[in-house]
Amino acid sequence: MFAVEELSAAYGPVKALNGVTFTAARGQVTAVLGANGAGKTTLLRTVSGLVRSTAGTVKLNGKDITRTATEKLTSYGLSHVPEGRGVIAELTVTENLRLGGLHRATGSEPMPVGRVFELFPRLGERREATAHMLSGGERQMLVIGRALMARPSVLLLDEPSLGLAPRVVSQIFDLLRGLVQTEELTVVLVEQNARSALSIADHGVVLNLGKVVASAPAAELAADEQLRHAYLGF
Repeated sequence: MFAVEELSAAYGPVKALNGVTFTAARGQVTAVLGANGAGKTTLLRTVSGLVRSTAGTVKLNGKDITRTATEKLTSYGLSHVPEGRGVIAELTVTENLRLGGLHRATGSEPMPVGRVFELFPRLGERREATAHMLSGGERQMLVIGRALMARPSVLLLDEPSLGLAPRVVSQIFDLLRGLVQTEELTVVLVEQNARSALSIADHGVVLNLGKVVASAPAAELAADEQLRHAYLGF
């Protein structure tokens, strides 16, 4: 179980998160949704230690990881894939993946590169290509695959659909859904594309101005027309 309890954070005088609380279950996708400025990216950055929390706790399997140094979180089983699809352009697909296995959950072996290629067959086809030659969708697969090399129990994904064609978004979201089922991951998915995120999520959390305004099964949120119009834009 991954739990965020009364988490708050600020940028100077501006309170970006205000008492955010939710849980994410193992083997499920929890979608964090909301408009620009709602606090979604700040939430992931605070969980992973890139933004210092001002109050509250983050717990992974009962262990308080709130003040853990960012570079140590991988050893506890948490991996963060930020927006932007950052890869090392000069390295090949395989070399990028192997880097992901250098820091991993304590006591685990890195995921075999071949397993990543099974999950993302397109990466297998491009294994010797340097990362600068990849399309946007292929880069997104690569950064997710690189995070999986660390054997996380919790995967934080920030806007994986950003800037991608709808067909590619559908493909990546299908891969995520399958990944959760085969690897029993806990996935916390931050998304602007609420409709697509809810289609693959088990649970949804809606943020507005740094506060949780709704937390419910994804199907219930998708069916709530008033909430969708007010906060999700569809």
